[in-house]
This record gives sequence, structure tokens and C-alpha cells, in this order.
Amino acid sequence: MSEEPFAPGNAPRLKVTVDAFLGGKVEAVQPAEGHHRSGLEAVLLATTLDRDTTGQLIDLGAGAGVAGFCAAARCEDIRVTLIERDPVLIACANAALARPANRAFSGRVTPIETDIFRERNSLANCDEVLMNPPFHREGTRSPSPARARAGAHVLAAEGLEGWIKAASAMLRPRARMTLIFSAEGFGEVLAAIGNRFGGLDLLPIHPRAALPAHRIIVAGRKGSRAPLRVLPPLVLHGVKGNAFLPEVDSLLRGATQLDEVLPSWRNRR
Repeated sequence: MSEEPFAPGNAPRLKVTVDAFLGGKVEAVQPAEGHHRSGLEAVLLATTLDRDTTGQLIDLGAGAGVAGFCAAARCEDIRVTLIERDPVLIACANAALARPANRAFSGRVTPIETDIFRERNSLANCDEVLMNPPFHREGTRSPSPARARAGAHVLAAEGLEGWIKAASAMLRPRARMTLIFSAEGFGEVLAAIGNRFGGLDLLPIHPRAALPAHRIIVAGRKGSRAPLRVLPPLVLHGVKGNAFLPEVDSLLRGATQLDEVLPSWRNRR
């Protein structure tokens, strides 16, 4: 990670970091403070894709584009649209796409500054949606003093259902949505999905084997009526220390994909 000054458009200069992901195959430009910073959750989202995934993918609420960049780096035959309403983060994504480290996939990634709750129908018939929506409702936690960061952590008035509706409007029939959310919000996820998606795979993510899940990945197909499956968990760390378990480290470096670490993860094709 390195820090450098950056001036997005006509905005004042701000400090950004250049952060490496997938073992250096991806470089993201992110504000050093005042905005949400993507990391582990975005990379895990990208690992849910088979490497031979094709078609159009939307990274919904993309932030600085980490999930979409990692998806494009891992899957050579997809085109990625980053949907984000914050112009500073869109500027960061464009700056990252100009970096030499991202040359292998930059021509297949398009950042778009737009509000998903107002212009979602113009992005219909895509093949995949990835999203990492805010986990918290207004009034349920102390907001960040930075307005942009608070907006990335707290659900807007449309709630999680607004995100699910937006994803459904963007996807062709039988196409797939994958999201990561707080484990304690699983009931809210199911209620928001309703009958829009089926064939759901629920993957609990545990910080350690002896601790409760703190995140969940949920994936499903638009219009499917197949039943939900609760999969064996993905455990990130061993009993002691902060190092990732070897199989997780391999995932995060881009050497493997999720169904190679967890064979129960459904073949997505």
C-alpha cells in the first residue's frame, strides 16, 4: 500500500492509497480516509465466480471498484460495469484503470456514476451482479462523521430490498446475483429476496472455527424456484494469529476459486 495525492475532477486534492489485491494482479486507488475502503469482502465476492464465467457483470455499489476489478482479473471473458453514485470513487476507479498493473483487464471495465434506485432499468439483461450493500439501517448505529463513509455503511430509505430489486431489474432471467452481508442480517436478506431469486446458496464465513459466522455470502438465480442450500462454512483464520488459512490465502491471491476450496459451492454455469 502506498499513499499519494490525487485530485478527482474539480474536487480538492485528497490523499489516496494504492492497494494491491490478488497478489498484485490488481491495484485499486482508494481515498485514505472519509470514504468506505474495500478489502476482504470485495475480494471474496470475486472468488465466487468460475474463471470461465462469460458475459456482462455489474458490480453494484462498486465503491472504488475492487470487486469488479478482481472479477475482471480472474475471469478473462467477462465485461464489467462498475455502478457507483459517489463521483470521488468513480474518479478513483478511473485512475486505477489507467495504472499499468491493471492493463490486462482495464479495457473490459467501465465505471458509471449513477444512482441504482433511479436508473437501474437502463442496465437490463446482464449475466451476473455482485454487490456488497451497507449492513446497517439508519438509527441502529453511530454514524461515521464522514458523510461519504456513513453512506456506504448505512442502508438508504430503500433498504436492502431496494438493492435486491435493482439487481433483479438488471439481470436477464435465470442470471445470478451474489451478495455479501453481515451474518446477523440473514433474515433481512431472505425477506428482501422474497420470490425474486431462488436456488439460493448460503455460505457462512467464520473468522475462526470456534467463533460464530460474521459474514454470509448468498447467491441465487433470478426466477428460480429451486430450494435454498446451507453450505459448509468458510473459515478464515486458525486458532491463533491473524494469518489466513492456506486455502483462504490461495483464494485471496487468485490462485484458486471458491469451488476448489469448497466443492459444495454450486457450479455457476
